[in-house]
Formats: sequence, structure tokens, C-alpha cells
Amino acid sequence: MTIITVSSADLAALVVEAQNAPRKRMNLNLHPTLTDPVQRLLNAFEPGTYVRPHQHNDPGKWEFFAILHGRALVLTFDAAGIVQERHELAPAGAVQVIEIAAGTWHTLAALESGTLLLEVKPGPYTPAGPQDFAPWAPAEGTPGAVTLEHWFRAARVADRAPY
Repeated sequence: MTIITVSSADLAALVVEAQNAPRKRMNLNLHPTLTDPVQRLLNAFEPGTYVRPHQHNDPGKWEFFAILHGRALVLTFDAAGIVQERHELAPAGAVQVIEIAAGTWHTLAALESGTLLLEVKPGPYTPAGPQDFAPWAPAEGTPGAVTLEHWFRAARVADRAPY
């Protein structure tokens, strides 16, 4: 295949999949394999999905996000869990594209239903290990994760994560 296309119907179906998924998110990979040197994917996020704060320690592992629909929040933290930056992404907002440098503690949160992001990052894909997650952030699937995800949406610069 020489051209990949994604239709509005494909995007709508991805959003519905995220809405019905237990984790409240779903991605559509545009790269052919997990070993591809450039990972390109569409991420549908719903409010309530928990992206545990993490960092990518490899110096070449930045992440790029462009908002296509909805509203998303990107928070960065210091090692103690204090918010360093807060950026809201919206198609008609002040910020529509963000790139997160390697080694930056960060998370994302959906601020409205139907949030859809384009994500690009260097490959190959490597699953996150325990050393990649913020030690002050509860694991996904725990009651503390629900509390922290709610906190993300109200957190401001200089606020400390409650864990």
C-alpha cells in the first residue's frame, strides 16, 4: 500500500470504540509495525481515562501531539509531582500542537468526550517499564488512579499531586 487514508467515518468509529472500551481510550496505528522508526497513531480519549504520569528516558524519545477534535490537557511535572506546565489543546484553541521532550514527566487527560489526537514519536515501540512511571502516581486500575485523573483536570501550575 502506498497511501494510507483515514476517513471521517473511521475517526467516528475510533471515538465510539474509545467510548465503549474499559480504559476509555483506543488508538489506530498508522505505522505498519511496532518496529517502525516513526510511530504514527490516532488516539481517541474519553474523560475518565487514566494516563499514568510517565517519562521516556531514552534521549531520542520525544512525543508529538496534534489535537483533531475535542479538548485535551497536557501536564508536565517535576520529580516530586509538582505541576510545571499546563497546556490545554483544542482545534480552535491557543494550543493545537505540543511536543514533549524526552525525560519529561507528563500525562494527558481528555477534557471532553470525543477527544482525538494525532501522536507521532520515534520508534521502535517499547513498552513502559516500572522505571518509566512516576513513583508518586498510583498504578492504573487502582482507586487512587481515579482520584488522580480527576485531579489532573483541575490542577494548576505549582500544585502538587495528591499522592
